[in-house]
Amino acid sequence: MNTSSTAEQVEKIRGWLTGRLPQDWFSGPVDVSVDREEVTVIGTLAPPDVAEGTSDAEQAAAVSGRIKEFRERTRDHRIEIARELEHRLGRKVAWGVQVGERRELFTTLSIPVMTRLRQPERLVLDTLVDAGVARSRSEALAWCVKLVGKNAEGWLGDLRSAMEQVTKVRADGPS
Repeated sequence: MNTSSTAEQVEKIRGWLTGRLPQDWFSGPVDVSVDREEVTVIGTLAPPDVAEGTSDAEQAAAVSGRIKEFRERTRDHRIEIARELEHRLGRKVAWGVQVGERRELFTTLSIPVMTRLRQPERLVLDTLVDAGVARSRSEALAWCVKLVGKNAEGWLGDLRSAMEQVTKVRADGPS
C-alpha cells in the first residue's frame, strides 16, 4: 500500500477500512492519521441517549460508559482488523473513538525521540518540571510539542499541503 503521498495513503487506508469494518460500529467514516510508525483510526460513536436536563456529570458518565462498552465489545474484532492492516502497511494500528466533543484513544505507541538541547531549551523543560506541569523532561517536551501543534495547526496544515505538492511534482518529473 505504498503511495506517493500521505493524503493518498490515508484515502486508501480509509477506503480499505470502510470495506472491512462492520457497518454498525461507527456513525460515519473513520478519521485516519498516519506517521512513520503508526496508523491511528478514530471512529465516531453516537452519543448516548440521556434525559433532557441531565447534569454535565451524568452526561460525562454516560459517554464514558458508551466508550467502555464499545471498546470491550469490539476488542477481539479490532485486534483482528489491526493485524491485517499492520501486515499490509508494516505499521502498528491504534484505535480511538469520538463521542460528541470527547475523543479517547485506546492503546497507542509512545516512540522515543532523541534530541539535543542547549541549556536555554533545557531550562524551559526544567521550569515545566519544577512547576509541576510535567513529571520529567521527556513529558515536558511532549507537552511543548502538543502546545505548538495546537497553536500552529493552520501553519502546520499549510506546510503539510506544500510537502504533498512537492511530492506530486517530483512524481510527475522525469525518472
